[in-house]
Amino acid sequence: MNWWQKTLQIFKVRELRNKILFVLMILVIFRLVANLPIPGIDASRLKSFFEGNQLFGLLNMFTGGAMKNLSIAMLGMGPYITGVIIMQLLTMIFPRLEAIYKEEGEAGRQKFNQYGRLLTVPLAAMSAYGMIALLRAQQIIGNLSPFQLITTVTVVIGGTVFLMWLGELISEKGIGNGVSLLIFAGIVAGFPSSLRQILVNWNPANIPSYIGFLVIAVAVIVGVVIITEGRRNIQIYYAKRVRGNKMYGGVSSYLPMNVNPAGVMPIIFALSFMMMPGMLGAFFANSSIHWVATAAVFLRDMFSRGQTLYSVIYFLLVVLFTYFYTAVTFDPKNISNNLQKMGGFVPGIRPGRPTAEFLNFILNRVLLIGAISLGIIAVAPYVVQGATGVTAFQVGGTSILIVVSVVLETLRQIGSQLTMREYEGF
Repeated sequence: MNWWQKTLQIFKVRELRNKILFVLMILVIFRLVANLPIPGIDASRLKSFFEGNQLFGLLNMFTGGAMKNLSIAMLGMGPYITGVIIMQLLTMIFPRLEAIYKEEGEAGRQKFNQYGRLLTVPLAAMSAYGMIALLRAQQIIGNLSPFQLITTVTVVIGGTVFLMWLGELISEKGIGNGVSLLIFAGIVAGFPSSLRQILVNWNPANIPSYIGFLVIAVAVIVGVVIITEGRRNIQIYYAKRVRGNKMYGGVSSYLPMNVNPAGVMPIIFALSFMMMPGMLGAFFANSSIHWVATAAVFLRDMFSRGQTLYSVIYFLLVVLFTYFYTAVTFDPKNISNNLQKMGGFVPGIRPGRPTAEFLNFILNRVLLIGAISLGIIAVAPYVVQGATGVTAFQVGGTSILIVVSVVLETLRQIGSQLTMREYEGF
């Protein structure tokens, strides 16, 4: 069946068609909010600031230009994602939180998510105040009275909470994960301007570089698809059990172990860690104290994107954070206990602790491939830019991974919706 026939079938199903149109409407609202600026901005200085600062240029890409426009949604989904990450890390410290998240079912997960939403508000307040203070130091925003400062921070917090609400609406009533789709829309929104930059600066002498860039970019995307979809299946058998006059079990299935179970989180952690030295360097570069300014400039230049040292440290951090985040979210002991309760076992492995050790053994080896591949994907854009000289598409490994993962997950959910309706060929 051709792709256009599948597309026609998608829009023939009224419920599925309404969900897709609802998602598109939410994305249009998101783009409108991203272009609604807060008052009192020097637009020319703001533009030059983002063009000369790689750190905030990268953050601006993830908000779909909302930060560069200094809109009410300039923080994007950053505070919400940070809140969720903090809550997941706290499960390692507080057993009660871990019990709520893992043992209380859907009600526990809803309570856990509510804590993440509440944590979003103070994180958004701190981020908004820090951003405004930095822009005031750069004379992009004039002096604000206490009332104006509180009003501006409150408006930015409201924009962040509004985006969080839009994301949850998509997850509840639409197709796909709402937060991921909003980030996806923000990244894709920057593609037309990058393409326009290439066309404006078009030079026939650079055609080989453009071709090389496209070839390597396609190879990176293929690699992302392979890593995202790759998994190691562990065969599981279930013992036969007799209850009354019926026999249960006696079947086999597979426990899928993803090559990259951590998803995009290791790159986000590593990127956040790598941004801190450059941010501190940019903040103190104009200090009146000579040695502080000198150290800040050295730190800023040392951690500039595209430097060899930056790429090496970035790669190592992605590998380390892949293992760390997987240790937080994937517990072989818990899986082993659940299999034992359901009468399941791995052939040749005793239930209980030996099964947990076996799963941990397989996980570490599969994860090594995933972590190294994820690190290569993270630094690949810098290698491509260095090899081809094409810097129009400032798209990092995180962006590629998010775009590809969101597209695959959305297509998978649409396919499952069609499968439920027993369409021929699905």
